[in-house]
Amino acid sequence: MTIIIPKTRVTFSDYLSYFDDSDTKYELVDGELIPMSLATGKHNGIMKALEHIFDVEIERLNLPWIALQGTVGVRCPRGIGLDTCRIPDLTVMLQADWQTLQEREAAIDFDLNSPLLVIEVVSPSTKATDYRAKRTEYAARDIPEYWIVDPLEAKVSVLVNTDGWYDVAEFQEATPLVSPTFPELVLNPTQIFSL
Repeated sequence: MTIIIPKTRVTFSDYLSYFDDSDTKYELVDGELIPMSLATGKHNGIMKALEHIFDVEIERLNLPWIALQGTVGVRCPRGIGLDTCRIPDLTVMLQADWQTLQEREAAIDFDLNSPLLVIEVVSPSTKATDYRAKRTEYAARDIPEYWIVDPLEAKVSVLVNTDGWYDVAEFQEATPLVSPTFPELVLNPTQIFSL
């Protein structure tokens, strides 16, 4: 089957209703549909394990949040005014906002709160995007915390939003992660990469 991606700019509204009769998942970047490649088993294993770890922590602390793996879009502002909607590998958001999305497309628009935490697991094909473009977009969306889980470099970068810019702390091996969103979480890169 040949996938035909529209050559004209796509609005956020068009993106939400876009269907091309394939199973391809797309992100919207500057008004263009960008196909997402399939992740490796390792990539998916890390996402699944982190989702479970966050679910347990959310339940333990009785927080009104939910962790969702690769299923929620996040509309991000861009300096050139064209629509962008990213699909993080993992999103932690308010349960109330998730309930709102039950009745519409699962994309966090500007009428909802920003996610509390988003995570991207780096692949060779996404490294530049995860470290550069998404960092800028997620900061502009005022997402308080962004993790870049990089199995290629065996490190986890925890980025914390301070006045619209991310401060970054990098963690490797058995060094415990420090997360403002989950301050009691006991987790290190070695554990993540062995999941």
